[in-house]
Amino acid sequence: MTMPKSQPIILDEACAPRRILELFSVKWTTMVLHSLHFHGGTCRTGVLARSLPGCSKKMLTQTLREMERDGLIDRKVYPVVPPMVEYSLTPLGQLFIEPIELLYAWGEKNAEALKKLSRRRTATAAQKSTKGASRKP
Repeated sequence: MTMPKSQPIILDEACAPRRILELFSVKWTTMVLHSLHFHGGTCRTGVLARSLPGCSKKMLTQTLREMERDGLIDRKVYPVVPPMVEYSLTPLGQLFIEPIELLYAWGEKNAEALKKLSRRRTATAAQKSTKGASRKP
């Protein structure tokens, strides 16, 4: 019996896997969505900033603007002094919570695998750095 030839998988630019990975490949986007979800769907800028150590103010602002433009979050500015700004998940943003939470839960469950991956990346970077140093006169 002959096996039918399988067709190659073609992942064109508009396909779902590429579009999902485009969203998930931006480091802070998924973390902002997770943080907003953790805080009940709405929180102020300062709360978000404290929830994301290592994210600079500039990067957080840029990420929030992109997410607002993409329709993942809403921004509400209150007419008070000093200004108060709140960000909240939109219905579209809510759609992405489930896969993000599943991915993060998987990461916690498989922490050892992630540690091995991290060690591999560290070792590779160290090897590259050593090779580069030995080539210098």
